[in-house]
Formats: sequence, structure tokens, C-alpha cells
Amino acid sequence: MTTEVGLLVPFHDVDMMEVVWHGHYCKYFEIARCALLESIDYDYRQMRDSGFFWPIIDLHLRYIKPARFGQRILVRATLSEWENRLKIDYLIRDHASGSRLCKGHSVQVAVDIQTREMRFESPPVLFAKLGIEKP
Repeated sequence: MTTEVGLLVPFHDVDMMEVVWHGHYCKYFEIARCALLESIDYDYRQMRDSGFFWPIIDLHLRYIKPARFGQRILVRATLSEWENRLKIDYLIRDHASGSRLCKGHSVQVAVDIQTREMRFESPPVLFAKLGIEKP
């Protein structure tokens, strides 16, 4: 499962050298992650309504080339694991050339809203949203 969003780097995301500040790449990942979750009909509100929080417990970024003010970028989010956690891989590329700018991944786990306990396997609702029979 993959989703890709296009973004235009805004002025408020860059430093005085017109390079995107490193922390904003997490925001770009989040925008793509939200689009991916919406594409499987399991966005953050639906997660909450199904009885689970899905906090990020791990985030990894590798910077390759800087993104710059006014640059059109593509942010791809790919769901790579779902049985015990949500692992989403990301790739940020320049829209025009396709050159890689940043890659990374995030890991989220299901936490029962009532008990506040982390689950060691993804809940059945996620499998249903993915159209996968739970093993």
C-alpha cells in the first residue's frame, strides 16, 4: 500500500540559506502518513473511534540532499509492516528530477484507549481496513 503527495516548500519551512530546516521533514512524513491512512479508511479519528491510539514509538530519517524554498517535492509513504505494528517507509524526491532528498520510516503501535496498554499485535480493525484476513 503506497500513497504519494506533492508539496511546495513554503518560505516558513526554510532557514536563512533557503534550505528546509531538518525538523520539517517529519511534518512532510506526517502529511504523507495521513494521506496513506485516509486511503485505507483508517485515519486518526477512526483509530480513536475504534478504541486505539497509535503513537509513534520510533522515527528514523536519512538526509540525502536539501530541499529548498519553492521546490516542488513528492513525499511517498508505503505501509511495510502491519501485523504487530504499523511501519511506514518514506521517500522524499524532487518533483522535476526525481532525485532523492530524504528517506526514513516511522513505527506506530496500537494502545488500548481504555486500559492504556500497548498491544503486541495489531487489532482486528486494522486487518479489516487492509482487507486482510488476520493470521
